[in-house]
Amino acid sequence: MPLTSSLGISVSSELTQAAGLGTGSVKSNLTGSVSLASGTGAGKADKVYQGRRTLAASASEDLDLAGVLLDAFGSAITFVRVKGLFIKASAGNTNNVVVGAASSNQWATLLNTTGTITLRPGTSLGVVAGAADAIGYAVTASTGDLLKVANSSSGTSVTYDICIIGASA
Repeated sequence: MPLTSSLGISVSSELTQAAGLGTGSVKSNLTGSVSLASGTGAGKADKVYQGRRTLAASASEDLDLAGVLLDAFGSAITFVRVKGLFIKASAGNTNNVVVGAASSNQWATLLNTTGTITLRPGTSLGVVAGAADAIGYAVTASTGDLLKVANSSSGTSVTYDICIIGASA
């Protein structure tokens, strides 16, 4: 199955301040994007996982990127390289969604020093890491193929959307 992907992220801001008889402003726009053709080399991806997932209060799950997740057509996906990752915590959540885990795999180097990042309700994590090159983030079966996602607290469940784009070789 051919796959074409477009990954992007943008930030726009305007800082204003009264200055003399008027108002001064400084605008900034920062964007980054990459389009990936179908395949496994540089500038290419051939696998995608996307889903809306719910975790019970205080629960966590390890998303196994090597042969356990299913694509939209029910086929098992084995990522060898991740080229894009997007996770969004539902605005209706009471608790936070915690992504990653302190470990020695590549997710710890992608995320902060503890290997985790906390998404408050309604916030997103978008990573276009190495997407244009042939490498991306390597997925190594049994030692570096798990992405942990956790509910930060008790009392209520959390829902999050996730999209992972990568290559099978």
